[in-house]
Amino acid sequence: MGGFFGTISRQKCVNDLFYGTDYNSHMGTRKGGLATYDPELGFMRSIHNLQNSYFRSKFEDELDKFKGNAGIGVISDTDAQPLVISSHLGRFAIVTVAKVNNIKELEQNMLSRNMHLAELSSGTTNQTELIALLIIQGKTFTEGIENVYRNIKGSCSMLLLTEDGIIAARDRLGRTPVVIGKKDGAYAVTSETCSFPNLDFETERDLGPGEIVRLYPDRVEQLRKPEKNMQICSFLWVYYGFPTSGYEGRNVEEVRFISGYKMGRQDTSEVDCICGIPDSGVGQALGYAEGKGVPYHRAITKYTPTWPRSFTPSNQERRSLVAKMKLIPNRAMLEGKRIIFCDDSIVRGTQLKDNVDILYDYGAKEVHMRIGCPPLIYGCPFIGFSASKTDLELISRRIIGEFEGDPDRNLEKYAETGSPEYCRLVEAIRAKFGMTSLKFNTLETLVEAIGLPKCQICTHCFDGSSCFAPEEKENK
Repeated sequence: MGGFFGTISRQKCVNDLFYGTDYNSHMGTRKGGLATYDPELGFMRSIHNLQNSYFRSKFEDELDKFKGNAGIGVISDTDAQPLVISSHLGRFAIVTVAKVNNIKELEQNMLSRNMHLAELSSGTTNQTELIALLIIQGKTFTEGIENVYRNIKGSCSMLLLTEDGIIAARDRLGRTPVVIGKKDGAYAVTSETCSFPNLDFETERDLGPGEIVRLYPDRVEQLRKPEKNMQICSFLWVYYGFPTSGYEGRNVEEVRFISGYKMGRQDTSEVDCICGIPDSGVGQALGYAEGKGVPYHRAITKYTPTWPRSFTPSNQERRSLVAKMKLIPNRAMLEGKRIIFCDDSIVRGTQLKDNVDILYDYGAKEVHMRIGCPPLIYGCPFIGFSASKTDLELISRRIIGEFEGDPDRNLEKYAETGSPEYCRLVEAIRAKFGMTSLKFNTLETLVEAIGLPKCQICTHCFDGSSCFAPEEKENK
């Protein structure tokens, strides 16, 4: 998916920039980049591949080269960035958290008008460069960013480091978060508010959907008012978000805990303990244990010193190996126990059967699974959900295809909690992976735990619904 961080201060900003960007590392591991601006020295930039190492280890030795009081950084699961652009608007560096579905169409349009694209990412167009070229078609930065909003199909939030402050813009429908923080003599802006506390920033506010602001060390100026409609991704609270982060005033860990608590209160199964699958299943499991009134045990522990999140390697075989290697079962806590395991989601299910078999091999008497979101029925066309190339990589769609002879048939019935089709799907997943029982969270419980109106949350991957911008309606 990706995350960014920017800061502008009366003092040198490099330390805040470095550590603030690093606190977005859980959002992706393909590329990392930093850029700073100094009025005398100009723009300084560095980009590194993070697939075989960590952000800090790549950038720590070169921090002294970055000068100035303003900078932006990014952790990207897509293209190499930041890019530095010279244009009629002036020079600027840009980072994005984006998914551009019509990139080929936009590329051909630009080439037909004698424009060129210089940057490549894995042999394809760098979407951050394409977004920058859309921006410089405007007479102002604001007009240029509005041009991005009008033309892309998907989503795009961005930071622009200019010669006059940092411009922050949130996706037109607010699908990804952009949050402003403040401390004495400095402002910051980020995708993840976990960047703020240890750098002494206090969360000031979320940008609204489509809102554009310019940050200075002592103030924030609004360049574009927010849109009325919002469709923030509900999966942020289920999976992507770090526990101490918050979006729209709703903390990630609190939402997971409340969601688990509500599920636990309704669970009548007889078990000995609850365990969370690290990391994103732990908050749900703690709530589940309290709601159900049974103890929480760490029957599985993540080996945190070296293993990244399992979705990040692009190679499926390697991703599956990481998923297995990073989690270590504890025989002493498993043997003879009837255990509920809480996890955030079941996407492909590639490694799940092996993991369940291992739990039985280590002595678990019963293995019950409780999933923090509804079954994933639809792929996400709006943000960089995962490395999936097609909806048929979703375990639910493959099973629906087996049932219906067509993986696209009767999807709305399988998405309806409690319907015969839904119950058949859940039972098939349970049987496929050999669990004692399997239950998914309901959409209603998830929305209630998030605490925002349903119309402001994108739940497309669960029920196919969404509030589409005009260009997205055309695409759909």
